[in-house]
Amino acid sequence: PPPTSRRSRLDAMPSGSFARFVLLVFAWLACTLFVWWFASPVLSWPVAVLAELVSRVALPDLGQAVEQHGDSITFVTSLHAANATVAAAAGGVVSDDIDVRHFTFGLPLLAALILAARAPHRVRNLLIGYAILLPFQTWGVLAELLEDIAVGFGPGVASQTGCGAWQREAIAFGYQFGTLLLPTVVPAVVWVLMHRRLLEAFARGRTL
Repeated sequence: PPPTSRRSRLDAMPSGSFARFVLLVFAWLACTLFVWWFASPVLSWPVAVLAELVSRVALPDLGQAVEQHGDSITFVTSLHAANATVAAAAGGVVSDDIDVRHFTFGLPLLAALILAARAPHRVRNLLIGYAILLPFQTWGVLAELLEDIAVGFGPGVASQTGCGAWQREAIAFGYQFGTLLLPTVVPAVVWVLMHRRLLEAFARGRTL
């Protein structure tokens, strides 16, 4: 029979099984979660940059400044605080602190899956996966900002935005989509596209 290439041997993980792969994922996940938790301010910096760029282009009349403080991105808006329960920056304008980790928790999962697969070019795949996730993480951050000012901060703030009922519904849908679906589904899809050969090998193993 023809010799098996090194790439095929690695993709098929001949020395293990699907169960072994799952165990490796959990082992790596413990490590990647630890790194992600403490490196989150650095990993979140590109998200803050993208969020500022998009907000300045798409919402030029709404935002005044975007600042990153550790794991949080603070949006200082041009809206005025309607009551004492709304966080306000200097000058009485509304500010919104958003925890980026709410939208980046899929990153350690993707890293664990890539490392557990033991395929070639793991570092390259980690960098590519990280870059692919950035726009979706930015979506979540901006969706939470819009949800807060259109709904969460109450009618006093929402009335200043001019959003109608259908717009508030669309914002709420985008927020749920960016919070519940994108952070978990996108990393899985990215990994599947990167490791189709491994999945095919698992499928062949189950049919033997």
